[in-house]
Amino acid sequence: MKTLTDPEMEKISEAAAVVAENYIFSKVSKKEVQDMELRVEFNQEDGLDVDVEVELFLDELCKADENLADEAAQAALEEIDRQVEKLSE
Repeated sequence: MKTLTDPEMEKISEAAAVVAENYIFSKVSKKEVQDMELRVEFNQEDGLDVDVEVELFLDELCKADENLADEAAQAALEEIDRQVEKLSE
């Protein structure tokens, strides 16, 4: 597998962030989200290893599933896989 450039990693990270946000907002309204942090880390030492972490701060009255952040991170990882696959073609 080829090594990703900084612009490629940035583009992939942005796409992953959009997917994670869209996933979250498909489950809860924007007004229920007080804050959100998304971190994408790339490690290319032994192949490509990507870590995605989503941290959500929801309104205390929000009835969202407590796994929402993990589900959003999984959706972001799936988008990263799609983006990397496109680059490899």
